Amino acid sequence: MTKKELFFKLKEQLDILYKNPRCTLDYTTPFELLVATILSAQCTDARVNIVTKTIFPKYNTPEAFASLSENQIAKMIQSTGFYKNKAKNIRNCAIALVEQHHSQVPDTMEELTKLAGVGRKTASVILGEIFGKPAIVIDTHAKRLANRMGLTKESDPVKIESALRKFIPPEFQFDFCHRLVAHGRAVCKAQKPACEICSLNEICKHGIKTLEKTKK
Repeated sequence: MTKKELFFKLKEQLDILYKNPRCTLDYTTPFELLVATILSAQCTDARVNIVTKTIFPKYNTPEAFASLSENQIAKMIQSTGFYKNKAKNIRNCAIALVEQHHSQVPDTMEELTKLAGVGRKTASVILGEIFGKPAIVIDTHAKRLANRMGLTKESDPVKIESALRKFIPPEFQFDFCHRLVAHGRAVCKAQKPACEICSLNEICKHGIKTLEKTKK
């Protein structure tokens, strides 16, 4: 089976399991999603949503964050972890948006990744979620599942993204990644994937091996 054939078989099942995949970060504007995604590094989306629920009613524009000090931002986001570095990045990102982009979140990978705290993963979230562009988001879940399922053997997120882009049609990329994340949280967990109850276990490389072991 080719990687493309494997993808379509996985997609068929994941589409059934997760009919309406969505971003689990709460936001109302592109800038709010940008901030929330920066905060989500090494932090759960649930925790980020708790933090931003108190911040965004007061501060939700590049101008507002640019007017704050790093210490002020750090105090507000402390529970998300790595808060000093995140505070610095968010403030510098906000300043750059004000000074270079008329306070608008840009819509290209090149421009987004020039912003402080914005790597390819964060940029891909913005491109796919806000602008509806083809985007492959490689977070910890997508990385783990892409390897377990047999879609790639790469371990570097950039290389995984490049590998998947070769056989996943653009129109399916973003939603497929959403479904990988959903499946990673619900079934294919990091410590112990529930292969015995997984509906992908006759397609997924890891699931097939696990079933073979249980039969012996």
